[in-house]
Amino acid sequence: MACKEWNLVPADAGPSGSGSTDLADLDLLGMSYDNSGALGANTWRHVAFVESRSRTDGPQRRDVRWLMSSGVCKHCTHAACLDVCPTGSLFRTEFETVVVQPDICNGCGYCVTACPYGVLGIRPDDGRAFKCTLCYDRTKDGLTPACAQACPTESIQFGPLDELRERADRRLAQLHAHGVPEARLYGRDPDDGVGGDGAFLLLLDEPEVYGLPPDPVVTTRDLPRMWKRAAAAAAGLALAIAGAFVEGWR
Repeated sequence: MACKEWNLVPADAGPSGSGSTDLADLDLLGMSYDNSGALGANTWRHVAFVESRSRTDGPQRRDVRWLMSSGVCKHCTHAACLDVCPTGSLFRTEFETVVVQPDICNGCGYCVTACPYGVLGIRPDDGRAFKCTLCYDRTKDGLTPACAQACPTESIQFGPLDELRERADRRLAQLHAHGVPEARLYGRDPDDGVGGDGAFLLLLDEPEVYGLPPDPVVTTRDLPRMWKRAAAAAAGLALAIAGAFVEGWR
């Protein structure tokens, strides 16, 4: 709740529960508790317990485990929302985070559909787009974002991206050494489809179990090629029309 309190984000629908008790039919059981339902205009950090079937073979195969999920805007290195915003409402800060300026947003919603993670949302009573700013007002003053400041276990950490990657690599190596081979870092790779995430996650299962896309790709990656093809087609059409006029005058 530190995020909502600091950023004056309106309340969402509230906690919800879901899931299934039919262990014979489902590998992924669902979310037994979450604080909202999904990321969006009024939820900038989505916290949930994800119930999944244990991967252990043998008699323990039917056991259910809880995985902790804490989702937030990924602040992509190549952010599609920036590419499509027609007003300049979205901008990249000096900290390489991506922020929405509500006073410039026209509510077109292009950023909502462009985001590969489904992070942005439009407030129905407001008409503008909102999302996590990584507490830009705090970071400008040298403070830690509210979520990281309030986290009692320091599972949410903030700092220079290179340092966080090194720290996460060490933690991942520890988990692998202690018999958790399925552990992985999500969004850590700067060579992935979005150029790496500014907010990356340590997962203990496949991304799909947490409701994350397995191979996120910036949705605007093909725009330059499309515009080149469109320009070439337009130029060809213009030449054809000009040629037709020339032939007509002969």
